[in-house]
Amino acid sequence: MVRSLWSAATGMIAQQTNVDTIAHNLSNVNTTGYKAEVAEFKSLLYQTLQTRTTTANGANKPISAQVGLGTRNSSITSIFTEGPFLESRSDSAFAIDGEGFFAVRTGRGEIQYTRNGNFTWAIGNNNTLNLTTSDGYPVLDTNGRAISIPGNYKTSEITITTDGQICYPDANNNPQPLGMTIGLFQFQNPAGLEKVGDSLYRVTTASGQAINEATTNIAITRSGIVQGYLEGSNVQVVDEMVNLIVAQRAYEMNSKAIQASDDMMGQANQLRS
Repeated sequence: MVRSLWSAATGMIAQQTNVDTIAHNLSNVNTTGYKAEVAEFKSLLYQTLQTRTTTANGANKPISAQVGLGTRNSSITSIFTEGPFLESRSDSAFAIDGEGFFAVRTGRGEIQYTRNGNFTWAIGNNNTLNLTTSDGYPVLDTNGRAISIPGNYKTSEITITTDGQICYPDANNNPQPLGMTIGLFQFQNPAGLEKVGDSLYRVTTASGQAINEATTNIAITRSGIVQGYLEGSNVQVVDEMVNLIVAQRAYEMNSKAIQASDDMMGQANQLRS
């Protein structure tokens, strides 16, 4: 087996994954609440050619002879830095100022989490108004219940405080809390969340259980909610283009290494005794 061929082949496969990740980031540059992803790599096993090496005089050398066998993708990590706030004309658009996540209940009854606060008020049963995602998933409050208000309220007059309380104006046009607060949750390791699509994340053992900002006793920096804004993607297009050039050059160099190994094998086959 020619080690150089297989090592270069693993490099091409790894850089293809890198390019796929960069392309995915660029395709989501305008996705609300999207978090950029970074492909990380690790070296494969090493093959020991000599465990004990000596000089010409027979003295032991401190370094053995080992050859690496290539590389592979180790993980694709999401970077949870905060994206820019983009103004929205929607009264049910909310951006999170901090490290929190909104909680929603999917159609299967599973609780998932998102940074995408592009919500809407939908008419529910018994003539109520329910705060939902664009897919119709109910948004949960601090007690894990769907947020529902009377159907005779005007959605344009509903306001949200920075701590997530839902308010409606009284007879004197002064906003009054309705006794419901939009839930915000944090994670000890948000990078460990499982991505399920539609800007939603699922809890895993690596992420740890969700920390309810309203009820936790853990010392955390609580997040705030900004009404009338959405959190944009944190993808930096310039950085991604630079990373794309680097990945393309690395892919090209691995291809040249395969070509050089093939040329060497061809020359060896043409040797005559």
